Amino acid sequence: MEKSEEKIINQLTSEFNLRPEQVTNTVKLIDDGNTIPFIARYRKEATGSLSDEILRDFYDRLSYLRNLEDKKEEILRLIDEQENLTVEIAKSIENAVTLSELEDIYRPFRPKRRTRATIAKEKGLAPLAEIILAQNPNDNIESISLDFIDAEKDVESSEDAMAGAMDIIAEEISDNPEYRKDIRQKTIDFGLLVSKASTEDDSVYRLYYDFAEPIKKLANHRLLAINRGEKEGFLSVKIDIDEEKITNYLFRRLTPKHESPSTKYVKLAAEDSYKRLIAPSISTEIRNMLTENAEEASIKVFNQNLSGLLLQPPIKDKIVMGFDPGYRTGCKVAVVDETGKVLDTNVVYCTLPNHDKDKAKKILTDMILGNNVNLISIGNGTASKESEIFISDLLKEIDREVFYIMTNEAGASVYSASKLATEEFPQYDVALRSAVSIARRVQDPLAELVKIDPKSIGVGQYQHDMNQKRLGEALGGVVENCVNSVGVDLNTASPSLLAYVAGINKTVSKNIITYREENGKFNTRKELLKVPKLGAKAFEQCAGFLRITDGDNVLDNTSVHPESYKAAAQLLKHMGYTEQDVQDGTVADLKQRLSKENTHKLAGELGIGEITLKDIADSIIKKGRDPREELPQPVLRSDILSMEDLKPDMVLTGTVRNVIDFGAFVDIGVHQDGLVHISQICDRYIKHPTDVLSVGDVVKVRVLEVDVPKKRISLTMKEV
Repeated sequence: MEKSEEKIINQLTSEFNLRPEQVTNTVKLIDDGNTIPFIARYRKEATGSLSDEILRDFYDRLSYLRNLEDKKEEILRLIDEQENLTVEIAKSIENAVTLSELEDIYRPFRPKRRTRATIAKEKGLAPLAEIILAQNPNDNIESISLDFIDAEKDVESSEDAMAGAMDIIAEEISDNPEYRKDIRQKTIDFGLLVSKASTEDDSVYRLYYDFAEPIKKLANHRLLAINRGEKEGFLSVKIDIDEEKITNYLFRRLTPKHESPSTKYVKLAAEDSYKRLIAPSISTEIRNMLTENAEEASIKVFNQNLSGLLLQPPIKDKIVMGFDPGYRTGCKVAVVDETGKVLDTNVVYCTLPNHDKDKAKKILTDMILGNNVNLISIGNGTASKESEIFISDLLKEIDREVFYIMTNEAGASVYSASKLATEEFPQYDVALRSAVSIARRVQDPLAELVKIDPKSIGVGQYQHDMNQKRLGEALGGVVENCVNSVGVDLNTASPSLLAYVAGINKTVSKNIITYREENGKFNTRKELLKVPKLGAKAFEQCAGFLRITDGDNVLDNTSVHPESYKAAAQLLKHMGYTEQDVQDGTVADLKQRLSKENTHKLAGELGIGEITLKDIADSIIKKGRDPREELPQPVLRSDILSMEDLKPDMVLTGTVRNVIDFGAFVDIGVHQDGLVHISQICDRYIKHPTDVLSVGDVVKVRVLEVDVPKKRISLTMKEV
């Protein structure tokens, strides 16, 4: 076991290009039950400042390699129990670097259902198969086969004997791990993924009705689209390769240079082995591998998009009207104050020709003026275009500066029908809860969106086709990273937000809320230790990410961890500051003063690492500051453009709504998002749009082309 762990450490060191001590320390921190956010933020000296993204990849790879080593032990044991283990097989198992390689090695020893080969062996034809494979030039194989005729075993003729022997040879060829590995690689290198229409009906998959592309060049989004088309019955899909290329490879491996009467039978068996046994399973393996790789790539894009959405800057100190558009059932309206408390609700009808729009204007005007509304947040779903036009016209008639913003409402209906929403707003129906959610999303996107299953937020592609468990784990990690990077107000946070704080689960988050309701607000982080089921380990993990804005200790409103409070106090004293200076925000020059110090020596005197010393200084300077406030603010609008207003070369400001493999969709205020193709994002070559863009980015774009009938807008970011 120690040897396996040493091997894993060495492999991780090589793969992640890290120092051995970084890897050893990180593995130990993970094994000791520390969370990724805690390790990333508070154990930088040990890890060498690895980011949370790298740490999550590291954790996944560590799990895979450990699973691989466990599988090796299991396969060694199983083969040994069969008394088939040899030095060569043990060495092959030891050198295997993927689970598929291990499966290839174990294939000949795996208990099989009755196959044509096992039936032939039961008939005593294995010796004949060995003679054929030996390909002795002096053998008269037809004559030898007569010796294996046995009516009792249902071998009636020489042909029956030869057929059974070749079935055995075909299975042996198929079970050879080296052949399978080579054929798999040749199929990847030279094969095509081919899709054909399996219906005459038109569909969104028409591009793939007669499609073929080399496996090595196949784009992930195309593969996922083809998979979905096949699943929905519009496409038939296969992997195509020149069979002669594969069979010639097998002939070279299986047949001697000298000619033998048996060679033609070995070739027939090889052809049968490939067509009947190898090709179908290799095809399935490759398609599974391609799908897994495409899903992982899509999950990464989804992760980055979700992170961008969650970390959009909050629009603070605004009274917001949430506007959930609808047709027949009307538009649901909710006004919330600066803290998110609901002040007013209503339903107006303004999106259909027969609606009384004057009445709707009167209701909304009264709500806006009566509640001093500053901003209207309009959901971007059904009837949003009509709603935006109506709101834009209304704002021109109101003697008050009010702006509106189009808000991604994905998942609002999921939240409003949830148990959580029912507990939060028992007095409102499902529709009005959606309006509240749409209003709160602009006040604090992170706090509101954590209430929704990340898979329902809809900023990815083909997410419903993916492995839902893997997707859920990955997206949950993104939410956790975002919540902990921002920090959480311990005295105002919802259970949903608290549950994503490192070291806190849903049970403990509810216990924190209960404690807060029963005992009043927390005055110190240490009080957390009084919360049921929140022990010393959980406190260590969560404390640094929780904030108390007006508590007894000013450091409780920073990201300084309680374990470093003593060092922080000594640092302030050494630099000539008091805690009151921190409270008053008069420590802005702390970093400048620190730059004149021998930080290595000072860190040693304080009993902390040099990286931690600099982090403490940063945290003290940024006391109470929300890191999202440093990002570009969302685009607020008071008027609307239509697609007909757009002309080529117009320059507009927009907000990135979604980033996908081939580009990004940008909201430019005309209801229909425009596409910036990957080739139009920047002048230099980029592998993926996420190299440059994230959801929520505010960007300048120039109109390239507008197709009103097809509702398509092409944009560029070049030379803007």
